[in-house]
Amino acid sequence: YGKNTIRFLRVKREGKKHFVKEVEVCTHLRLSTAQEYLEGDNSAVIPTDTIKNIVLVLAKKKGIQTLEQFAVDICTHFMTTFCQVVYVKTYVQEVPWQRLHENGVPHIHAFIFVPDGIRFCEAEQCPLVVFAGIKDLKIMKTTQSGFEGFYKNEYTTLPERKDRILCAELFCKWSYGECRDFDFDCIWNKVRECVLEAFSGPPDCGEYSPSYQKTVNCIQMLILSKVSQVQVIEVILNNIFYNVVDMKNLGLTNDKEVLVPVETPYGSCTCTLGRK
Repeated sequence: YGKNTIRFLRVKREGKKHFVKEVEVCTHLRLSTAQEYLEGDNSAVIPTDTIKNIVLVLAKKKGIQTLEQFAVDICTHFMTTFCQVVYVKTYVQEVPWQRLHENGVPHIHAFIFVPDGIRFCEAEQCPLVVFAGIKDLKIMKTTQSGFEGFYKNEYTTLPERKDRILCAELFCKWSYGECRDFDFDCIWNKVRECVLEAFSGPPDCGEYSPSYQKTVNCIQMLILSKVSQVQVIEVILNNIFYNVVDMKNLGLTNDKEVLVPVETPYGSCTCTLGRK
C-alpha cells in the first residue's frame, strides 16, 4: 500500500539564480505482517498521509539533485526508519521545466514548459534496484521508412509501402544493475541522444527503417553500445498513422502533402534487450 501522485515544486536558490524541480512521486510499502488485511489490525500501518509528509520533508532536507537519488533517498528512509517495512518501491516523474533563454542568455529565475519527453525513474529496495526512463516522447520522420514483404492472407488489406511517414510515441525504460555513484543526469541525456540518433539517422541523409520492430532494435543496440551503465532496456513504440487525403474530387493531386492523423486503432511494438 502507499501514496500516489504526491506532487510538489522544489525551488533551490543560489543567490539571485534559482533552480526548480517539479515532480510527482508514488511510494508503496510492504510490511512484515499482513494483520491489517487479515484482521483489521492497523498497529503496524504507517498512514499514507505520513508517507506523503515524509516525501515532502525529504525534499526539503535533502533537495532533489537527481530523480534517481531522490527515489533512493525515499526508499532508504523507510527501510532504515521503520522495522516493520520489508520492501519499498518509489516512482518519481519530472515535469519538464527548462530554463528560459533570451538571446542565448540563460534567465536567472524564469522557466518554460517544454514537453519533449517526460523523465521518470523507479527505485525499489530490498535489494536496491534503480530504473530510469523516458515516456511520452513523440518523434517523426517524413521519409526513409517503409513496410514491405510482410505475411499476407485473405484478411490482409494493408498495401506495401516503400516510402511512408514514420511517427511514434516512445516509452523507454532501463535498469542500472548494481547501482554505484553514477552521474544520472549525464546518463539520461546520453540515452535520449541515442534514441533520437537511432531513430533519425545522419542529419544529411537519414537512415532507412524497414519496420517499427527494426527501429526499436536499432535504438536499443545503440544505447547498449554507447552507455555502459545500462544493463537491460525496454523500448515501446506506439505508432501514429497518417492517411493521405484524397483530393481528386477537388481537382487536385495530393502527393503526400496533406495528411490526417489516425488516432485509433494504433499499432504497438515492444522489445526488452539486455546484456549477457
